[in-house]
Amino acid sequence: MEINSGESLPLMEHFNTVQGEGFHSGKAAYFLRLGSCDIGCPWCDVKESWDASAHPQVLVKEMYRYVSDAEANTCVVTGGEPMLHNLLFLTELFQKNNIQLHVETSGAYPISGNWDWITISPKKFKKPLVQNLKIANELKVVIFHPNDFRWAEENAALVEKNCVLYLQPEWSKSDEMIPLMVEYVKKNPKWMISLQIHKFMNIP
Repeated sequence: MEINSGESLPLMEHFNTVQGEGFHSGKAAYFLRLGSCDIGCPWCDVKESWDASAHPQVLVKEMYRYVSDAEANTCVVTGGEPMLHNLLFLTELFQKNNIQLHVETSGAYPISGNWDWITISPKKFKKPLVQNLKIANELKVVIFHPNDFRWAEENAALVEKNCVLYLQPEWSKSDEMIPLMVEYVKKNPKWMISLQIHKFMNIP
């Protein structure tokens, strides 16, 4: 079966958990992590996802069965960079069966499929497409260095007014970045702070 059809995709891992970041933080969600990414963030915590060939091709119908068997009503598709794949088949199947679909993407590639919630986490290494920022429900910018606040504002200027804005410390720099973020948010209250609560709780 051709990967381009979207009927099968390289699946790195899947698990039932709670969303650990951003607007839906703390809510139950089933995660599908797809393989393949060419963004190359040096601080990426799932670099093993980058090589699609390292992960088995799994039928989307089988992925739906994982979610259905877990009795989950929300599924988050992440990566890697999920938009390196055609996800129309996946979104049609899941939504036909009343599964809420969220996607987490860098926004660097055209968004395929129909989504209930789109989170864009823009990366300097491969900038997001403006048309993707226009349809984002959530903008989540990782703060690794003080210069990243400027990067955050560049992207925030391109989203619609109903898009929620988050700053999130890069995990290894949290102690250094969080105080700066607190001061920044106090002065720029359109932003909120997102923390990776799943890491604090030691869950997937």
